[in-house]
Amino acid sequence: MRKSAIYKYLVFLGILLIYPLFSNSSWLAIGTTFIIYSIVALSQDIVLGKAGMFDMGHAMFFGIGAYISAIMNTVFNIPILWAIPVVVLISAIISVLMAMPTIHLRGDYLLVVTIGFNIIFQQVIKNNVFGLTGGPNGIFGIERPSLFGFEFSSDLSVYYLAFFVLILILIMIKNLETSAVGRAFHYLRLDNLAAQCVGINTRFYRLFAFALGASIASIAGVLFAIQYTVISPESFNLMQSILFFTIVIVGGMSSIPGVLLGTFLMFVLPEIFRDFNTYRYLVFGVMMILTMILRPRGIIPKKFGIIPKYLLKDK
Repeated sequence: MRKSAIYKYLVFLGILLIYPLFSNSSWLAIGTTFIIYSIVALSQDIVLGKAGMFDMGHAMFFGIGAYISAIMNTVFNIPILWAIPVVVLISAIISVLMAMPTIHLRGDYLLVVTIGFNIIFQQVIKNNVFGLTGGPNGIFGIERPSLFGFEFSSDLSVYYLAFFVLILILIMIKNLETSAVGRAFHYLRLDNLAAQCVGINTRFYRLFAFALGASIASIAGVLFAIQYTVISPESFNLMQSILFFTIVIVGGMSSIPGVLLGTFLMFVLPEIFRDFNTYRYLVFGVMMILTMILRPRGIIPKKFGIIPKYLLKDK
């Protein structure tokens, strides 16, 4: 990684580190949600930006993480942090089972299928099919976690918990980009047929991208349940999936700075103009249209014109 890029990440993380010192309780909650949404958007970018697959049902895995951890905590009295390995495993399995019969689809066809899965998931939790999701009312009374005797009982402690997870996710994604898997994703995104011709198992890597993206999104779902201690179906509906999809498109596919900026523009900026409730989404929509006209590859796109040297190195 170039030194300039390292400095930019350090500045960004430094701002997040000191942000709670200058914010009240409501803006602290917005900051925590921004971090959680950034994690979901980064996981969406693995599928959409890095592997080049149109997935508009990503909020489903966000919801799976939240609901499974909440059920394990409220029904079976399992500490919510202990639920993370289970959540990751179940999300990965579900994503693979869903993707296996549809992985051959391309572009808009795959997008429509993922929308359908998201709608099915919301109907299942809203209608309380298994008697555990609480129906339209959701799940209440989720306990805040503790780790090595430290209680994450305050909003500030939950903020820094989410901040720590974001750092781990950023490190993992940067390492992914320079790995053999990252190279395979890159070639898969550029040309699926060409990737097959040079011996890349495209089916395996497409399934792996879905599983990895779903697993990370489910971890963000656990953090969401911890933050609010209550969850409901509306938090994981199709509009949320559209939001995460749009964040990646507007910010810049396969670009970590672009995804983070997209999360700020698509989530935090509307909160800043909440007082102008009547007109804020009108202005917001116009800004999105102008962005797509003036910057069709996103505000901070990844440069794919020349393949970076590290992608050509054998590992």
